[in-house]
Amino acid sequence: MSMPKGHKSETGYATVASNYDGMDYRTIANKMTAEGHKMNHATARNVFLRAMKKLAFPICDLHDIHDDAAIDRAARDPRFQEGMIEIISDLYSNEIEI
Repeated sequence: MSMPKGHKSETGYATVASNYDGMDYRTIANKMTAEGHKMNHATARNVFLRAMKKLAFPICDLHDIHDDAAIDRAARDPRFQEGMIEIISDLYSNEIEI
C-alpha cells in the first residue's frame, strides 16, 4: 500500500543510505538483480521492513506490547531502525559473541 499523497510521517523517514554509508532500496534491488535475484526497490523495502518487524517483535513483547499495529509502527520508525543499526554495528565492531 502506497502512502497517501502529501503524507508526512510523525517521526520522519529512515535515511540509512545517507546517515550510515549504506545503500538505498533501489541500489539494493539493482545489486540483487545483477546477482540473479530479480527484485525491484519496493520489494527491497518490504524485505527490509519484514526483517525490522522480526527484530521489533521480541522487544515489544518484553514491554507487553502485543498489538500487530504497534509492532509495525515500531519496525517502520526510523529511530528504531537506527537503533538496530547501532546495536549491530557495535556487535560487529567489538566482535561480541551472541
